[in-house]
Amino acid sequence: MPAPVPIPQSEAELLQRATALAGHTLGAVAIHYGFGLPHTQRRQKGWVGVLLETLLGATAGNRPVPDFEHLGIEMKTLPTDEHGKPRESTYVSTCPMNGTLASSWEDSRVRHKMARVLWIPIVGTGPLHERLIGSPLLWSPSEAEEKVLRNDWETLTDIIVRGEVWNLNARHGEALQLRPKAANAKQLVWVHDEEGNPVQTQPRGFYLRPRFTHGLLKKHFGLS
Repeated sequence: MPAPVPIPQSEAELLQRATALAGHTLGAVAIHYGFGLPHTQRRQKGWVGVLLETLLGATAGNRPVPDFEHLGIEMKTLPTDEHGKPRESTYVSTCPMNGTLASSWEDSRVRHKMARVLWIPIVGTGPLHERLIGSPLLWSPSEAEEKVLRNDWETLTDIIVRGEVWNLNARHGEALQLRPKAANAKQLVWVHDEEGNPVQTQPRGFYLRPRFTHGLLKKHFGLS
């Protein structure tokens, strides 16, 4: 593993570094900087994040803070097809299921994670080493975008607080959704049902729907 690069001292420096990687394949960048390519499909997604975090000077590691903590910027890779259409939902944060949910949107993990985001598209559907690093986008939600995220967060967390987590389905949330988030189906957490009784369910995380991230790319890059 190469030595970490210096921490970027400003948004402009971070964006300059990300822009310098754009247009190159993941394989070419990995070889140039001395990274090994993943041997199995299971490790591919995490490997892309580690590669870019290292090359850009991220500091958070596994701590629940923005990747570039001193700048308040979270980095999100966004796998897309050749036309810039996101191929999957984007993980935002875990959802506390044990009664420690934030009391308001302003204090929530989701809002802190989404306050300032460096989006880096990973373009292509072929072998991982052939996919291109796309042009970066440094983004903060507009008033309208934050309103959508807030409404979704409040709707989803209200269902949990009422003990009705089993009523959650794919239709809930315009931009934000709750999905199972666990290493395997056997991993469970304790929650309370409608009557306050402790029961077990799968851990869940907040994810952005592809149509929301696609809208961001279309707006900022003029995609059709």
